[in-house]
Amino acid sequence: MKRRARTTAAVAAVLTAGAAAAVVFVAGLPEGEAGAQPESELPAATADVSKETLVDKEDHDGSLGYGDPAAVTTRLTGTVTSLAAGGSTVSRGKPLYGIDDDPVVLLYGKLPAYRNLSSGVDGADVKQFEKNLWALGYRGFTVDDEYTSATAGAVEEWQDDLGVAETGTVALGQVVYQPAAVRVDSTTAAKGDAVQPGTEILQISGVRRVATVELEVADQRLAKKGAKVDVTLPDGKVVTGTVSDVETSIETAENPAEDDTTILTVTITFGKAAPTGLDGAGVTVGFVSSQREDVLTVPVTALLALAEGGYGLEVVDGSATSIVAVETGLFADGRVEVSGGGVTEGMKVGVPE
Repeated sequence: MKRRARTTAAVAAVLTAGAAAAVVFVAGLPEGEAGAQPESELPAATADVSKETLVDKEDHDGSLGYGDPAAVTTRLTGTVTSLAAGGSTVSRGKPLYGIDDDPVVLLYGKLPAYRNLSSGVDGADVKQFEKNLWALGYRGFTVDDEYTSATAGAVEEWQDDLGVAETGTVALGQVVYQPAAVRVDSTTAAKGDAVQPGTEILQISGVRRVATVELEVADQRLAKKGAKVDVTLPDGKVVTGTVSDVETSIETAENPAEDDTTILTVTITFGKAAPTGLDGAGVTVGFVSSQREDVLTVPVTALLALAEGGYGLEVVDGSATSIVAVETGLFADGRVEVSGGGVTEGMKVGVPE
């Protein structure tokens, strides 16, 4: 996994190794000493002390897709007679595949099918099925947790429309539950294959594109569900995404003498402006690593390295200047948080050339 970081550490390196490029060294000016300087010695450039929210971001490489696919296995024994096409979207009431010329239909729900449904049974799975039956337009029954003769009658109508035997019973394996519509990522089985319970038929995924990023454990602070991120697309466009899921997996080392690696797979979803036509494309995801709200900031180049240690600013007041010591905080986007030394919003500070 490739990381491109814009962190405090990176800025700190600038301020230590090769500091002369970014920070002017000031000798013989005690902390807080104010001394008038002739106009000819005024800094060539100045900048205002501003109050703002500093956001430090860390960039990681990712890719666009539909998330990790999941396998769909059959509960039936027979011959595969139909398959939804790879790349197609299957919604409620539509067939994912067919066994012995009977469709296996997608319905919405989080509870997997685990038994036959027929008159006299009750439970949460009955209510989940009846909600789907109602959503498909069938009536004459009450949506509750009881499978009654009225439910069976509506099921017979549904089975008639599907072109299957009108039994009034929903056999285990006749329906597959998923939380929402799915995209057929690939087909594992082929028409004509003989299958039995547990045989994989399809691989499915979500229908909306997502970005995925692999992070090391050291970067887990970035992987916060619900956090907003900036995703830079191949064409340079930047869109906002939301961390929707974080999964941990172990990558086994090829060399027994080496330790296994823990990988965090971060899934990022998009709003209405989801990218299109970019399946598999590489993207750059900007995670917020640090944030400081309503702090005083100056350009990093305004910092002066004081002889006694620490940093200062050259405050410009009309035709006079003075050096004041300051404490530094977060570095981000070429600016740095400063405090102390009587620094206030709107002050002008020198920016050495």
